[in-house]
Amino acid sequence: MRAVTLSSGPPGHNRTSLAEKAYAALKGELHNFSWVPGDRLSEGELGQRLGVSRTPVREALFRLRTEGLVDVESKLGWYVKPIDFERLDQLYDPRIVLELASVDRLVVRRDDTPELATLKSIWLVPVAERQSDPQRMGELDEAFHASLVKASGNLELSRVHQDVTERIRVVRRLDFTRPDRIDATYSEHGKILRAIIQRKGDQAKLMLRSHIEQSKAEVRKITLHTLHEAKLRSSISILASR
Repeated sequence: MRAVTLSSGPPGHNRTSLAEKAYAALKGELHNFSWVPGDRLSEGELGQRLGVSRTPVREALFRLRTEGLVDVESKLGWYVKPIDFERLDQLYDPRIVLELASVDRLVVRRDDTPELATLKSIWLVPVAERQSDPQRMGELDEAFHASLVKASGNLELSRVHQDVTERIRVVRRLDFTRPDRIDATYSEHGKILRAIIQRKGDQAKLMLRSHIEQSKAEVRKITLHTLHEAKLRSSISILASR
């Protein structure tokens, strides 16, 4: 695990800021599978590596606990929780409901929203102009779905959708580690967007539901494969250190 130092910042830089930075760093490592389920997490070691005291690390870990990524056991300390695929499946259900409801609202609007204009400039582009970086694709994919909900004009729908997005991010972005999944996402997003622009609501919803369900199935397969590889690397590293 590489060392990451979080600057303490100028005088007056408070503990909350350090806890936020520790949280972002640790969550990024969990999302990248630098840690695998069952790994133990030491507050002291994490704090030393991040360049902060144990207090902001502990606050970050408790925040990650509320998101279901880590947990703590009496006397044994913190550990990375196994991925709960059943829980993730349950989170995908409200996501689908929210996005389909947003399409219903979008297709009856008389004007194209700024969000739709931005999406057209990103997704309706020639193949040569498509993004290929997996991390950037993950960000663009999230933004596509979030923008559809935001463009509906219902702030509460958008707020709940953002909460669901945060909870499934740990596996969702793995969908773009394969080039064929990037190509499929561009194609499917483009078709959904065109149907919305043409006010073909039923067609857009059918494609959107299929797109999300397919992505969920692919993510599960990729996640299991990635976890297997991460555990192999961890085992090899342990054996090499002996």
